[in-house]
Amino acid sequence: MKGSFTIEPATLEALSDILHIEEACFSAPWTRKMLEAELTGNRFAHFLLAKQSDMPGTDSTAVVGYLCYWIVFEEVRLMNLAVLSSVRRQGLARTLVIHALQTGVNQGAVRAVLEVRASNIAAQTLYQRLGFHRIATRPSYYTNPSEDAVLMELEPIVVQPQWLQTSGSQADSRVRHA
Repeated sequence: MKGSFTIEPATLEALSDILHIEEACFSAPWTRKMLEAELTGNRFAHFLLAKQSDMPGTDSTAVVGYLCYWIVFEEVRLMNLAVLSSVRRQGLARTLVIHALQTGVNQGAVRAVLEVRASNIAAQTLYQRLGFHRIATRPSYYTNPSEDAVLMELEPIVVQPQWLQTSGSQADSRVRHA
């Protein structure tokens, strides 16, 4: 039986979990040092974790996804989004993105941007369903393997009220503050 999910801000204590997900999901993952620099040294960076309760009624949880995003003045920049394959297609990625967009709006952001591999149709579909549209292609942006990036944009940022209520079939759409 699958447990429930919560979304919460990441702390440095979650670095090993984030690195594990990064390495499991990306062919050219960020290093521990890069992730640590984002968590501790970048004043624009924010991290959200998706956690799954292992057993109903216990405090045991596992980090199963994360989102690193920046809020720079009026812009939200989605940097890295990853969810372990075992829990995909349950609304976690969508929930993480919605929370990032809402946080951006709360801080005055009006635009969101991201790059995604041209071959990652599932991610592009997720972003399109949230209102993003394709604005450009960046040739050979990614390495290992070399691949174009699709640049996507959402302007203005619109977060539908029902998204906050139904973001993920099992995900608790409220962010727990540490």
